[in-house]
Amino acid sequence: MKHLTTFVVVTALSASACCKKTPPPVAPQPEPIAVVEPVAPAPDPEAEKAKAEAERVAKEKAEAEAKAAEDKRKQAEALAKAYAEFEADTAKEAARWTAELKKSATQLVSKAYPNPKAALTAILKSPVRVPGHADRDAHRHPLETLTFFGIKQNMAVIEMGAGEGWYTEILGAFLAKAGKFFVVSADPNGPADSGRTLYGKRTHAILAKSPELFGKAAPVVVNPPDSLSLGADGSVDMVLAVREMHNWHRRKMVAAYLKSIHNVLKPGGVLGVVAHRAVAGTNADDTAPKGYLPEQWLIETIEAAGFKLAAKSEINANPKDTKDYADGVWTLPPNYAAGETDKAKYTAIGESDRMTLRFVKVAAPAAK
Repeated sequence: MKHLTTFVVVTALSASACCKKTPPPVAPQPEPIAVVEPVAPAPDPEAEKAKAEAERVAKEKAEAEAKAAEDKRKQAEALAKAYAEFEADTAKEAARWTAELKKSATQLVSKAYPNPKAALTAILKSPVRVPGHADRDAHRHPLETLTFFGIKQNMAVIEMGAGEGWYTEILGAFLAKAGKFFVVSADPNGPADSGRTLYGKRTHAILAKSPELFGKAAPVVVNPPDSLSLGADGSVDMVLAVREMHNWHRRKMVAAYLKSIHNVLKPGGVLGVVAHRAVAGTNADDTAPKGYLPEQWLIETIEAAGFKLAAKSEINANPKDTKDYADGVWTLPPNYAAGETDKAKYTAIGESDRMTLRFVKVAAPAAK
């Protein structure tokens, strides 16, 4: 019985083993493929440098173009504003010239004065002057300045640029009876987008507003550097350049203007200069953009062009002028370029420190 039991157990185990299925063979797994990262080429220093330089140049060009466009926009905006102000001022001035004022102007210029000082004194007190212009007399000393230059009523005189007409109205009245008066002007019919065209229009408007004062006055239209003739050689007694020469320097036209002035003056004729005076020893290239010129440089430059310094005066000096303003001489009155900022301070300083120089024409320009 024992053997039988053993047999049965063994048989059962064998049967159980026979009934189990053999598992299917496992497919071999492929070897993983190694991913090889691409190897970056070694940087080329010269290529990198060239690329950076190209990017820098492109950036600077874009910035320059953007700045130029913005500057052009601002200039156009400023010019449009200036045109509007010019038109308003011209209309206002035309309305001011009533029949009564015209009569006063006629009496002023037709009167016989004993000497130039008497004539100038009467003009400076006259209502023909634009309101507000007399307020600048304390800073600009027109009586003393013109007397220093030796002006006389029967002279032929050129004013180099009228600006707002501050000196123009004085000179026009002074020379109306017995003299000749010429005012250098830009072309009033030039390009509409040019500031010089506006200056030309303003000069012509000043001369046109009163035949009583300016009936004998004539504009001299110049277009530097193409045209800079001031008239027939040896035809005038005096040329006045008041607060003008820094503009010539900024346009690199000092020599050209002086040559034209030398040509138009009679032998012994006078060149009267009033200019904003820079700190002694400074360079004109640095100071002219701010409106100032070094006195010694200016004297040497003018004498080299065929003139001789006859006298200089401190009539228009102002030791309060520090000459170090961000907006240059235009920071001071009457321009007040900084607006209301420190306006009281600049009012206390007053107008600029100016040199007043009288030159005479000599036979020929000094040898270089």
